[in-house]
Amino acid sequence: MRSDVTIIGGGPAGLATALSLDAAGLSVTVLERAPLAALADPAFDGREIALTHHAVSILRGSGAWARIPDIGISLLREARVETGRHNHPLTFDTHGTGVEALGYLVSNHLIRRALYEEVASRPGIVVRAGVATRRVRDDSDGVTVLAEGGDVACRLAIAADGRFSDIRRLRGIGAIIHDFHRAMLVCRMAHESPHHHVATQWFDDGQTVALLPVNGGASSLVLTLPPDQIETLRTMDRDRFNADIMARIGNRLGEMRLVSTRHVYPLRAVYAHRFAARRFALIGDAAVGMHPITAHGFNLGLKGQEILAQEIVAGMARDGDPGSARVLRRFEARHRMATAPLFAATNGIATLYTRDEAPFRQLRRAGLRVADSLAPFKAAVTNMLMDNKKTA
Repeated sequence: MRSDVTIIGGGPAGLATALSLDAAGLSVTVLERAPLAALADPAFDGREIALTHHAVSILRGSGAWARIPDIGISLLREARVETGRHNHPLTFDTHGTGVEALGYLVSNHLIRRALYEEVASRPGIVVRAGVATRRVRDDSDGVTVLAEGGDVACRLAIAADGRFSDIRRLRGIGAIIHDFHRAMLVCRMAHESPHHHVATQWFDDGQTVALLPVNGGASSLVLTLPPDQIETLRTMDRDRFNADIMARIGNRLGEMRLVSTRHVYPLRAVYAHRFAARRFALIGDAAVGMHPITAHGFNLGLKGQEILAQEIVAGMARDGDPGSARVLRRFEARHRMATAPLFAATNGIATLYTRDEAPFRQLRRAGLRVADSLAPFKAAVTNMLMDNKKTA
């Protein structure tokens, strides 16, 4: 089998890349280990994705945004950061910006479904599900992706197989892996008090809690604790779980009850040493796997594939080669510039706000109060959260 580009991994980043390259007139093959049913109708996995305005514009341009039901798109009107109890919060909102929301919260499984439905409608994209990829082999004029059920010869292979990418490792690319020695439990909780579309990130002694507003009188709970404590909560009976969560958040939303399955994810951030090799590129978490504290992981994945598509289009215009060394050099330089500062800052914030020693607690309490009084700082962070600028 032959294709212009082969994408290894049919998650959101991989599918978004396929749509961008199809729009550029390239033939694309997507290889995904999961069965077709998991692509076509992905199960709820607990994760709510905070999409920036730029991310929404990418999804809208790809055709996927129109496939997400309106009820599944929740406005994020305000974000609050708190530390400890009864402390001055740092708040961000859209006042003076002329837009309705900082961003939009959409369940990961709805994004995945919408992207797959759009991919399935494109005759230029071939999806092979239930297929394990063994490795990428260099050829004289391209590469061949060795996979179950038949190899694919192409001019560019793209790994989008997650932050612990086997293909990245097999292509000789290492990665910085930052283990926070914490686990994250995510689920949906219905509650009696309205959330007013306000997201709260709360750094308490011994735990980090995020409450993300979703439609239907509910919030997505994101709770970070040591892995053993998270496992206890994951298996706890519902009544005890509800009481435990209400106590943890100080009953701020009144009576709460679990209305979804519970899901657990280890907290590890990943940054690849390189984003490209000969006729090979990394996209999404395979390139940069962010700590979720700033909610920018998938947004960076979308931005990365946009940059790659732009450079491929430019390369095709120059010499008709989507996987040339020049294309990949320019992609890597631009994507590193877009991700390295945010990755470093996010890890620094995560460390500061999850350490419970007295100096760290005092520093973050003072820092929130000072930051909330600095209008230029708040404006800069608000712009980062919204990301209204196009990638050029």
